[in-house]
Amino acid sequence: MLYGRSEEQRRILALLDAAAAGHGSALFLVAEPGAGKSALLELAAELAGDAWRVLRCTGIQSEAELPFAGLQLLLSPVLGGLGTLPGRQRIALLAAFGASPARLAENRFLVGVGTISLLTTLSNAQPVLCLIDDAQWLDRPSAEALVFAARRLGAQRVVILFAGRPEFTVSGVAELRLPPLDAEAARGLLAEHAGELPGEIRECVLATAAGNPLALLELPKMNIDTLPLGPLPLPDRLQCGYQGRIADQTAHARLALLVAAAEETGDLALVLRVLTALGATVDALSAAERSGMISVVGSSIGFAHPLQRAAAYRSAPFPQRLAVHAALAAALVDQPDRRAWHLAAAATGPDEAAAAALEAAADRAYHRAGYATAATALERAALLTADRIARLRRLVRAVEAAADAGQSDRALRLADETERSSGPGPDERARLADVRARIEFERGSVRTAHRLLVDAAADIATTQPDRAAAMLIGAAAAAWAAGDLGEVAAARVRMAELDLGQRRAALLAVLDGPLAVHSADRQAGVRLIRSTVRTGRTLLDDGPAPQLTLAQQAMIIGDVDDARDILAELATQCRERGMVGWLPAVCGTLGTAEVLLGHFHEADAALAEGLRVAQEVDQPNRSCQAQAMLAVLAAIRGEEQRCHELAERCLRRQSTDFNAVDLAQAEWALGLLDLAYGRYEAAVDRLESLYDSPYRALGQWVHLMGDRVEAAVRLRRPDRARGPLLALESWSAATRSPWIEACLLRCRGMLDSDGDAYARALVMHAAEQRWFDHARTGLLYGEWLRRERYKTEARTVLRGALRTFERLDARPWADRARTELRAAGEAVAQSRSDLAALLTPQEFQVVRLAASGATNKEIGSRLLLSPKTVAHHLYRAFPKLGVTSRHGLAGVDLDDTVVPDP
Repeated sequence: MLYGRSEEQRRILALLDAAAAGHGSALFLVAEPGAGKSALLELAAELAGDAWRVLRCTGIQSEAELPFAGLQLLLSPVLGGLGTLPGRQRIALLAAFGASPARLAENRFLVGVGTISLLTTLSNAQPVLCLIDDAQWLDRPSAEALVFAARRLGAQRVVILFAGRPEFTVSGVAELRLPPLDAEAARGLLAEHAGELPGEIRECVLATAAGNPLALLELPKMNIDTLPLGPLPLPDRLQCGYQGRIADQTAHARLALLVAAAEETGDLALVLRVLTALGATVDALSAAERSGMISVVGSSIGFAHPLQRAAAYRSAPFPQRLAVHAALAAALVDQPDRRAWHLAAAATGPDEAAAAALEAAADRAYHRAGYATAATALERAALLTADRIARLRRLVRAVEAAADAGQSDRALRLADETERSSGPGPDERARLADVRARIEFERGSVRTAHRLLVDAAADIATTQPDRAAAMLIGAAAAAWAAGDLGEVAAARVRMAELDLGQRRAALLAVLDGPLAVHSADRQAGVRLIRSTVRTGRTLLDDGPAPQLTLAQQAMIIGDVDDARDILAELATQCRERGMVGWLPAVCGTLGTAEVLLGHFHEADAALAEGLRVAQEVDQPNRSCQAQAMLAVLAAIRGEEQRCHELAERCLRRQSTDFNAVDLAQAEWALGLLDLAYGRYEAAVDRLESLYDSPYRALGQWVHLMGDRVEAAVRLRRPDRARGPLLALESWSAATRSPWIEACLLRCRGMLDSDGDAYARALVMHAAEQRWFDHARTGLLYGEWLRRERYKTEARTVLRGALRTFERLDARPWADRARTELRAAGEAVAQSRSDLAALLTPQEFQVVRLAASGATNKEIGSRLLLSPKTVAHHLYRAFPKLGVTSRHGLAGVDLDDTVVPDP
């Protein structure tokens, strides 16, 4: 499979089809080394198949001075056909190939005519395809003969494809220049051949390859140094491809190429200053430009391709590279970050000045949200540090920065290195354990994460009680995720033993609240959690971990709006700060909150982002979280196959060391799907089994209780609804939350056939803007009204429910509402297609931001996409929304909320 070459494939196929019909032609595929020219020639041979006669030759650099070497290689399989040619043409070709003493080979015209005559003769039997690779290395006589033939194919059933570099020119023959692969194709090719590449290495390869297929295939096989101290080393085939052009330059031109390659920004003035300092002049730069590898435009220098920059850099002797970096550092006194990197590149051993400069650059990167950059700077600084204590400090900071940047493999590698070589003390070991625990949790080893945090907290209980408390809160969260309330209580006991001073009561409340909501005094637990959420945002560290804990606790007691506000702000912070390692957890939890609120399009967007980033940074726990909630959305929409696929991906991971919350949500999705499609017995059985399992300790599950009641009532088993109804009553009394009371009223309406309860529930749902819940209650109320023969009132309520279900794309519920409307005597049209439902989650997210006035660059920064990808999503979305530009988005309603008719 060729990635990103569909247009080229179409062009070649058109040539073959035309030639088979008697319209021969030629094409010159032009590209830099590694762009896939040879692969396209192979594709042409495959497309031609057995029906064609395929002739091949490849230019060989060492034979470029041997006349007709290339032509002989191409035609050698068919020289038996020379006997059919006119005498002078036959003799000319034989002389060209050294098979005749005649001197007619010197008549290039006859050789060219003989070549086209031979190809024409062959094409009478079957079409002929000539594939000439590395045309830039053909000997001149062969090239002239083949180009002569290519310009005169006319009505022959012959196609000649040349493939070569830009320095080879073919006048009179159509050219097809191969562009670099686009971002999507490059990622696809890399994923197929190096799918297990760590995220940071993958991005480095993608940036360096810049769409070059050979580089994408070869760079992952190399020992890649990800530190930005110069371009990556090139594979031999690519390096050799550029080596000759570089070697042909003068010494000063090669120096100019090296300085331009080492100076990463293309600053013309800086390059000229450094060249002067190294004893060269502007003439050196002019000579380098004549090579065609660089161009000077205005005040900037640029290489034609990043691989040429890498070749120019790696071709230079090591001492010369050191000298250039030292000269660049000397010239960058007013730019400390860039100066630090060039100091490091010029160092050949421990260098505290360079190390200190890099650590200072890392500090500045932190403040600019450049966690990956900070990790790289700190790692390099540690390598340049001789003092053990300073080296240890820099390595631990590098581990933490790498983890925040989502570079888990790198963080673990650095942690291993730190523990092996630097002899960390208890404080450093605790910080490393904190990082390890976070990575283990996100990769699915929840109990392993819990154990690491408990052990590390014990090591620093006396020296750093505040850090120990934070680690115990993390350990409790891991225990909660595993469904183990006993370990949550144990973490609380350990925290009570710490000397926490004035913060003691507030910190203990972080664990007391969740424990209390599952005790006899549930109301006290609700009060504690609400107090913690209210005060914790200032009391606790403002980092992602404590803020995520606060949001999760708010969701436990049904304060989903508060949780959503915390999470939306936290997601923005993580994007702006480049904290990619935290983004899947935040987006997954935000998506859960949006689902519970009935904001399904927003949920789709958040969950899709969380899933994409989780897969990129290898966080299967968070992948499962997103997939479980996407399964819930699929159940609501009636996407049965998708719901089963998503839920079963999570359930296949079921183990004693995985996040039980996600498994519970996957089970809920399947139960909700059964309920949506009227499989009431299966729904009751599944939801009862789920609620009665240890998973029930993981949250209040108001929606699950309501679904259990509805499934039991529709099954005509009200006895199986009493238990969840009592639980709902308990939660409603403890939380005094209007939306929970509305769910309770709906359930009472079902069990007691109470129209007033339904009506009150509708009012409360509307006040809370819970429109999916409002529509579900309206459907049940409309059914009740119809049964009670209030058909006019039933139609009014059912119309509002149907409109909301259609808007939210809740198809099974919409179908039931239509059925009820028909039963109530109203003719119902087929469902309409909601505009927002036409968009993919990524398109929806991009369109919402574009409609708010954000530029492509701003959207890309927020969603971790390139501006080009943003433009692609907008281009695909505009026709779906019936607009032609972003200005038309102002008139498109993309809001999930809909207020039903009164």
